[in-house]
Amino acid sequence: MRWLLFGLTSLLFIAIGLWGLGQRRWAMKTQALLDRLESARLPPPIERFDPQELATLPHPVARHLRQALPAGTPMIRAADVMHKGVFNMGLEIDQWKPFTSRQRVVTRRPGFVWDGRVAMAPGLAVHVHDAYVAGEGILEPAVLGLIPLAQLRDRGEVARGELMRFLAEAAWYPTALLPSQGIRWEPIDDGTARATLVDGAITLSMTFHFGPNGLIEAIRAEARGRTVGGRIIPTPWEARLYNYQRRDGLLVPIEGEVAWITPDGRLPYWRGAITSLVYQ
Repeated sequence: MRWLLFGLTSLLFIAIGLWGLGQRRWAMKTQALLDRLESARLPPPIERFDPQELATLPHPVARHLRQALPAGTPMIRAADVMHKGVFNMGLEIDQWKPFTSRQRVVTRRPGFVWDGRVAMAPGLAVHVHDAYVAGEGILEPAVLGLIPLAQLRDRGEVARGELMRFLAEAAWYPTALLPSQGIRWEPIDDGTARATLVDGAITLSMTFHFGPNGLIEAIRAEARGRTVGGRIIPTPWEARLYNYQRRDGLLVPIEGEVAWITPDGRLPYWRGAITSLVYQ
């Protein structure tokens, strides 16, 4: 019995030591990404929003931004966002797991670092870095922050997919949707417009759908890289936004859902809500 207790105590100390080691290593990796993100920052070309900037925009875009942005709003340089929600870990069968995350966003040069924790079981979490930093796309999940499950980094398809995420989430930091901040808008119809963003060698376009209330309700990309079996497969992708609320005077969506549009139908994989949003 004494040896059994000794063995169990030893295993407990080993587990605590591994957990602490994972936390420290992950924090160092996160800080390195944040340092790179900050070093790539650029000043905004103008300091405050002037409603005259909306004069040449497609009607649904101008209508959304008139509601979202009071005149004279300072340009958002960066934002700190905290989320909670559920993440679908299954490729074919739903396996929803709770997550929490912190995200740092810089609007120019566009970039973000998402630092998430997906709870797989009591005491067992997968740490995830999902990021776009200085033109590089990054996706790195690791059990307890120690055991890598994947390491995707490039300035090609991974980077393109991460920049799509930045653009789709721009409704959270809506001054980033202004043409003075680098977005080019084209009309499609009374409720739809196409946004184009260029960063370095990447040029991408996404379709924004506006609801009857004039606010963005969905953003769609016809081909975003989806990782399946270690391969990146271009797949239609959609983000839905809802529950708009005022934050520091800005009207932004607090909840959302993200899904792949597969031949078998819509496959949601992220549902979340903002729990904290702080602008710089």
